[in-house]
Amino acid sequence: MSADTIPITIELAGGLELLFDNEKKFNIDLPTKTKDGNAANINYLVDHLCVHHMKDTRRDMFEINGTVRAGILVLINDADWELEGEGEYELQPKDTILFVSTLHGG
Repeated sequence: MSADTIPITIELAGGLELLFDNEKKFNIDLPTKTKDGNAANINYLVDHLCVHHMKDTRRDMFEINGTVRAGILVLINDADWELEGEGEYELQPKDTILFVSTLHGG
C-alpha cells in the first residue's frame, strides 16, 4: 500500500465470480483519487474492476450507466450500500465490498 492507494477486499458471489475468472475473493490496491481528482467511491471501484480485473467481455452483466446493474446486492463491510450512500460511498482502507448477483437464469 502507498499513500496513493487504498487496500480493498473484493468478494463476489451469486455467479458474478464467473466474470472475474472464477475469483470469489481478492485484494486490490485502488487509487485514492479518480482521474478528475475526486475521492475513490463505489462507482469508481466498479469501473476499475471492469477495466482492470474483469476477464469476461460482458461488462453489462456487472455495470450499467456507471454503477452496478439492477439485481446486484452490494454490501460495504457487511452493511447494505443503501445505508452508506450507494455508489457515492467514499472507500476507506481495508473496506470489504461484496457483490452478490440476485439474478438467476432459467
